[in-house]
Amino acid sequence: MKLTIAIIQPHKLEEVKAELNSQKIERLTVSDVQGYGRQKGKTEVYRGHEYQVNLIRKVRLEIAVNDDFV
Repeated sequence: MKLTIAIIQPHKLEEVKAELNSQKIERLTVSDVQGYGRQKGKTEVYRGHEYQVNLIRKVRLEIAVNDDFV
């Protein structure tokens, strides 16, 4: 069995699920996670104060398939 883990942006989830489904991959686990990479976070204002938001919401996909599928 092979396990693939992917971290994607939340707005891409439906597109990725549709593509996986078209490849006959119908079982996956989806988790909400936080992290940063190239995006490096952002600055937000809340009640007149600026805050650095260093962790950005992401979606983690775990996809397991049998060896013969790969």
